[in-house]
Amino acid sequence: MILLWKTGIAGDGRCMFRSVVHGACLRSGRSVPTENVTKELADDLRTKVVNELIKRRAETEWFLEGDFETYVSHMQRSHVWGGEPELLMSSHVLKVPITVYMRDKKSKSIKVVAEYGQEYGKENPVSVLYHDYGHYDLLKTEIYN
Repeated sequence: MILLWKTGIAGDGRCMFRSVVHGACLRSGRSVPTENVTKELADDLRTKVVNELIKRRAETEWFLEGDFETYVSHMQRSHVWGGEPELLMSSHVLKVPITVYMRDKKSKSIKVVAEYGQEYGKENPVSVLYHDYGHYDLLKTEIYN
């Protein structure tokens, strides 16, 4: 049986990055980061993700909306929301699998909607919950036999 529980993340434009770094800390066995540490780690991850987008331009440019240079410049701003491209690049930067969940409106259950970084393993992914209004929270998972 898999148990999931949500950890609320501040909605300051860094929520996706905050969720991922918080989950990566827990995944590696480190203690829960403070709000200030999470903010610093999120901003650092954003910088690395933008650099990874640039490094992987040939394979990422086609699925970004609009002009690549404009997109990258926009993503460098701390208040700009991250999404699928940033989740994919986060998995590469951190070398961890990331699973995205979303609540099914009809059944109210939580289901997997995307998985990134499967090449880094499938066990113990960083799990985030995407809300359809553009916010991410951390999902903690525990498996019981």
